[in-house]
Amino acid sequence: MVRLAEFETKEIPFDVIDDVAIYMRNDPMVYRKGLFPAITKMQGLYKKGKMPEPEECLGKVVDSAMESYCEKFKLGSPQNVFKKGDRKAIIDKLFTEELTQIRNGEY
Repeated sequence: MVRLAEFETKEIPFDVIDDVAIYMRNDPMVYRKGLFPAITKMQGLYKKGKMPEPEECLGKVVDSAMESYCEKFKLGSPQNVFKKGDRKAIIDKLFTEELTQIRNGEY
């Protein structure tokens, strides 16, 4: 088991970006209250012929998910877990994957 103090000096032993994206899709509360409404907003904009903006659609949802992810897994502060570009990487990953699904008619 990795201790919280070890995170301050060592790299996290997994890809935190992928893990948060998976967490957001699989945690019922995060998905229902945050991610699904954001995807629905993206879908609505796309159907109106407007290109959704990643930050506008997913920024607040990702912020909230990063906080709840750290709380749920007792990782401490998000500032100690995530690197500078991780937030944007999570937004970009989700945006790209979900927009592909929207374009393919999955939503």
